[in-house]
Amino acid sequence: MNILKELYNYRQMIIGFVKRDLKGRYKASVLGFMWTFINPLLQLLVYTLVFSTIMRQDIEQYYLFLFVALIPWIFFSTSISGGAGCVISQSSMVTKIYFPREVLPISYVTSAFVNMLLTYIVVFAVVIIAGRTLNPVALLYLPIIMIVEYFLALGITMITSAMTVYFRDLEYILSIITMAWQFLTPIMYDVSILNGKPHLQKIFYINPMTSVIIAYRDIMYYGRAPKLLTLSTAAGMGLIFTILGFLIFGKLKRRFAEEL
Repeated sequence: MNILKELYNYRQMIIGFVKRDLKGRYKASVLGFMWTFINPLLQLLVYTLVFSTIMRQDIEQYYLFLFVALIPWIFFSTSISGGAGCVISQSSMVTKIYFPREVLPISYVTSAFVNMLLTYIVVFAVVIIAGRTLNPVALLYLPIIMIVEYFLALGITMITSAMTVYFRDLEYILSIITMAWQFLTPIMYDVSILNGKPHLQKIFYINPMTSVIIAYRDIMYYGRAPKLLTLSTAAGMGLIFTILGFLIFGKLKRRFAEEL
């Protein structure tokens, strides 16, 4: 509880880091902030081309089926792979001044989360253009699953950012891990492909992002409220990793200054 109180006292520092990251993300590029919307659209184009023509997926409006899952995944993978180096990148601050070190991963994940929220302008536009009906009841669950994913990403990022201080190669290994993780998550295919394979299903649902992606797809693609089991599984995973993240980060941060 002490760390939560301390983080609240340093809330302006977190807000400042988030604003700085959002402003500086595309500062030197010609299109600037427009890349927030262009990047996911370009990824959508590539994936749709590959899986609708070359490796054909017989799914109605496949581009939409893919897009509503791809955007949350981009936030999640960016948080983990990019956030792993958030403590190291601020080594001068960590070694010279006192502040709760948790500020760094929280700021990074929050910045990525705000970026995802802005990208949802494009998501809603694509859904409407596709002629899909947005279910008002189902949409009430969207903020819930977003918050669940935020804390899931935060918990894992706190673990990876702390471990990277001691094992620098982890930052590079994570890019490979997240790539493999993407293919183990039902982003480019439907979870129904595992029907009749109970042993694989059990392994599949150990993946904390499986329930999260299913919930997003239920809301934005199928226009229905996620099942209670899906939400409770996602929320449980988010809670577990958040607690683990704070505990592991809290233990490892004690020697950050020495290691940096």
